[in-house]
Amino acid sequence: MKQRKVFAKATLAVALAIFSSTAAMGQQDKPFISITKDGRVEFNSKTEHNWLNELTSRIQLHGYAQAGYTFSHTDGNTTNTFNIKRVLFWANARITDRWSFLFMHDFSSVVQEFYTDYRITRNKALTVRLGQFKNGLSLENPLSPTSMEAIDVYSEAVTYLTGCGSDPLLGVQYGRDLGLSLFGETNNGKFRYELDVMNGQGINKKDGNNFKDFITRIEYRPVTGLNLVATGQIGRGHAIAPSPYNPTIKVGEDYKRHRWTVGADYKSKAFNLHGEVLEGWDGDADSWGAYLTGAVPLGVPKLELVASYDFFNFNTDLGMDQHKAIGGLQYWFFGKCRVQVQYVYKSAFLADGMFVHGANHGIQCQLQVRFN
Repeated sequence: MKQRKVFAKATLAVALAIFSSTAAMGQQDKPFISITKDGRVEFNSKTEHNWLNELTSRIQLHGYAQAGYTFSHTDGNTTNTFNIKRVLFWANARITDRWSFLFMHDFSSVVQEFYTDYRITRNKALTVRLGQFKNGLSLENPLSPTSMEAIDVYSEAVTYLTGCGSDPLLGVQYGRDLGLSLFGETNNGKFRYELDVMNGQGINKKDGNNFKDFITRIEYRPVTGLNLVATGQIGRGHAIAPSPYNPTIKVGEDYKRHRWTVGADYKSKAFNLHGEVLEGWDGDADSWGAYLTGAVPLGVPKLELVASYDFFNFNTDLGMDQHKAIGGLQYWFFGKCRVQVQYVYKSAFLADGMFVHGANHGIQCQLQVRFN
C-alpha cells in the first residue's frame, strides 16, 4: 500500500509539472474549460487535443520481465524451481527540454529508482541528478539486466562490491543508493565522467551514519565500439547484519568501505566482449576479483553463443576463493526479447583453507520480454 501511494504521488507530481509547462506554452489559446456569461460550461476540443498530444509526447513508458527455470546440484543435493526474477516498470517524463523525472518499480520486490535530472549546460557537458539511482561503481552495475549476457546478470565481484545483494553487511540494495550525482560527456561522447555523493546505506532508507560515500567514474571511447572504464569509491559502511566474509565487523558498527575497478567493453558485429578487475576493502578485509564475458553470433540470425569466466576472493586473509564459468545460447526472437539457456559451474568454496561446500552445477533457462 505504501509503495502504491509513493507511485501515485510521483505520477501526480510529474503530471502537474508537465501540465504547468504545457499550459504556459499554450496560454494564448482558449482555455480547455470556460464558463459562459449565462453560466454554461464549455470544453475546447482543440485545446484538449493539443494538451493531450503534448502530454503523451513528454512521457515514455518502459518495462520488462525476466522469468525462467533453474536446476542446481551441490554435494549430492538437487533442487529445481521456476522463478520470476524481475518485473520492472518505469516512466520517464520530460518536463522541459532540460528537466526530467524517472520512477521505477520492481513488482517482484520494491521501488528501485526515483530521481530527477536537470541539464545545466546547453550541451551534455553537465547534468545534476537527485534521488535514488544506480551507483556508478564498476563497468557492469549501471547496465540493465536486459543487456547482460549472463542469466545471473553481474559477476560475483560486481554483485558483492557494488551492493547488489551478496554482501550481508550491506544487504540487498540492487546496486542502488540515495544521493546526488554530477555527470556529463564531452568530445562528441568520447569522454564521460560521473561524481556521486551517496548515503552508502542502500535503497529506501536513511543513512546509517554521518559519513557519505564518494564514487567517481571515468569513461573513454577512443574508437568506435570500445569503451574504457575506471571507477573508485571512498566510503564508510554501517553493518546491518553479521557477515561470514568479515567476521570481525559487528552489527551496528561503522567500517571502512573502499573500492576501485578498471575495465573495458568492446562491441562489434563479429563479437561482444567485456571484462574488469575489481578490488575492495571492508574494514581490514581485502577482496578482489576479475571476469571476462562475451557473446558471439553463430551464423543463424539472432542466435548467439555466450561464455563467461569469473573469479572472486571474498577475503584474501581467509582464502575465500570462488570460481564461476558459464556457457550457453541466447536467441533474440523480437527486438529486446530473448530466450536464454546456460550451464553454470561454481567451484568448491574454501574458507581459511577449510572445505565449506562442494562444486555447484546448474542449468538455467530464462525468457525475457521487454518493451521500449
